[in-house]
Amino acid sequence: MGKVEKVVPPWINSASTGIESALHYERAVQPTELNSPQISKSPIFVPGVWGPYYSAMIPGFWLNEGGQSATGKLMDHVVQGHAAFAELESKAKASGKNVYMYLNSHLESIKKSYAVGMLTVDLHVWPDFHGNRSPLADPTLKGMVTGLTLSNNLDDLAKLYLATMQALALGTRHILEAMLTAGHQIDTLFMCGGLSKNLLFVQMHADITGMPVVLAKEEESVLMGAAILGGCASGDFNSIQEAMEKMAKIADVIHPDPTQKRFYDNKYKVFLKLIEHQKKYRTIMQDI
Repeated sequence: MGKVEKVVPPWINSASTGIESALHYERAVQPTELNSPQISKSPIFVPGVWGPYYSAMIPGFWLNEGGQSATGKLMDHVVQGHAAFAELESKAKASGKNVYMYLNSHLESIKKSYAVGMLTVDLHVWPDFHGNRSPLADPTLKGMVTGLTLSNNLDDLAKLYLATMQALALGTRHILEAMLTAGHQIDTLFMCGGLSKNLLFVQMHADITGMPVVLAKEEESVLMGAAILGGCASGDFNSIQEAMEKMAKIADVIHPDPTQKRFYDNKYKVFLKLIEHQKKYRTIMQDI
């Protein structure tokens, strides 16, 4: 996995003022894992988050990086391991969509008069099937699901997929809160990589974090990052900051739905309870 996937531009519009704006933006980079790098003028130590590293991403600035490991693999594991996957695969192929786009449209068809996210009101996931990288830094943690029934149809698969997606966004919120508590100032998310092409995933991040999500115009983030570095190395630009401003553009800004705030605040409370309970269960079982 390349670490210089893209230094996402800190300018949402022409009124923005250079690299200073980037200090308030969290980047979510999503190849096979969900990375959350953040820069600052001075070193900030965040428990459970890597860094700070000087000039690691942008010269002259300190970098912290949180993350959730194997997020793409988790989505595949949940979807492909479900009893209804064969039906999903067949219907997605017949519709000309990939399985995830089909699941998104299926969720829209079953939501009735409610917002899509509310389909998981009694279904909750803790996503650390591969341990926790940030902000708990505990590789021994396990995944958790609560709210399962005996039903195994396509509706159930779609809801479990949605709950897993929400859990990853809740994990991002968990990391953000650790960074904010430590002293970072963050009010916007920048998102690039494979999962950013899933607009439902993007909207869940906006709704759950309560922050707007900025999407890059160039979908191939690794190539743009390489081009930015190449432009600096060739002398076409005087700095990475200048190359970012000239080469990287904004495609769209996805805003949170304020009507969903209370729902996701409650989901986040459940999310934190899940890890609290897992630790209690571990303590109970160690007493043998």
